[in-house]
Amino acid sequence: MRIIAGNLGGRKINPPSKMPYTRPTTDVAKEGLFNILENNLEFVDVKSLDLFGGTGSISYELASRGAEDITVVEKDADMFEFIKNTSLHLRLQNFKVIKMDVFRFMQQCTEKYDFIFAGPPYALETIDDLPAMVIEKQLLKDKGWFVLEHTSRNNYEGYPSFVTQRKYGTTIFTIFINRTEQ
Repeated sequence: MRIIAGNLGGRKINPPSKMPYTRPTTDVAKEGLFNILENNLEFVDVKSLDLFGGTGSISYELASRGAEDITVVEKDADMFEFIKNTSLHLRLQNFKVIKMDVFRFMQQCTEKYDFIFAGPPYALETIDDLPAMVIEKQLLKDKGWFVLEHTSRNNYEGYPSFVTQRKYGTTIFTIFINRTEQ
């Protein structure tokens, strides 16, 4: 696994060999997603939330590209420790790692974000609740982006704030944009 671009571009990250619940986003899919994001978001001053942090790959990429306020939520103790230690090793500033269930975090969260990424386990039975909960809990700032990683088993066309989706192999990123001020 590597950081693709930015001031940490090219750095290799070596996650634990045994990650029973974690499926890292492939470099090809991550590169495709960040090509879209770079053409639509200004990373500097972005306040981001990474739900189901896993290896932290998406958040390291955001930090490398200039995002200045990053929160990662991961409930698995081993992955939580890995993300925390990696962020310290990379000397990332304003990088918070929270060990908590994502749905519990979302229920009590009072912050608003410019960018939210969720890469849940593909077998998560409540994956379809995520877009509705992001909107319902008003976690996005106006014009904020929510990107949900999933497979073709799920379809979010017709959901509130749905904009588009992009497919990279078996990985699909669905993009939602909060447009509270029309």
